[in-house]
Amino acid sequence: MSTYKQVIKLQPDPLAPYAISPAWQVGDLLFLSGQAAIDEQGQIVGINDFDAQLKQVFTNIDRVLRAAGSSRDQIIKVTIYLTDMANFSKIVAARKMFFTPPYPADTTLEVRALALPELMVEIEVIAAA
Repeated sequence: MSTYKQVIKLQPDPLAPYAISPAWQVGDLLFLSGQAAIDEQGQIVGINDFDAQLKQVFTNIDRVLRAAGSSRDQIIKVTIYLTDMANFSKIVAARKMFFTPPYPADTTLEVRALALPELMVEIEVIAAA
C-alpha cells in the first residue's frame, strides 16, 4: 500500500535558493518547512524587530497552507525556534492572536542562531491537509 505524497510549491519560492521545499503533503498531513521572516522575494523582513518578523512568519505560514489547500485552523502542531527566550511572552500573545481554541500542540525552544544571522524566530508546522 502506497502513501500519497506530494511537494507543495510556491511561485515565487523564497526558499529555492536554499534547496528547501516549502512543504510536503503525506497522506492527510502537511509538513511545512520552518518559516522565517523572509518575504516572497527572498528579503529578510524586520531586522532587529521581533514583532515584524513574527508577523512575516505567520504571513508565510498562511501562504504555504493556502498553496496546499489548507488554512491556519488546520494546524495541529508547531515548533517554535527563538534566538532569545525573552520573546516568549510575545509568542504566548501571538498564539492568542493567530490561533483559536483548541490551540495547536507546541514546542518552543531557544537556539543559538537560525539559518541567517538576522533571523530571530522560525516556526515549523504540521497541519491537516
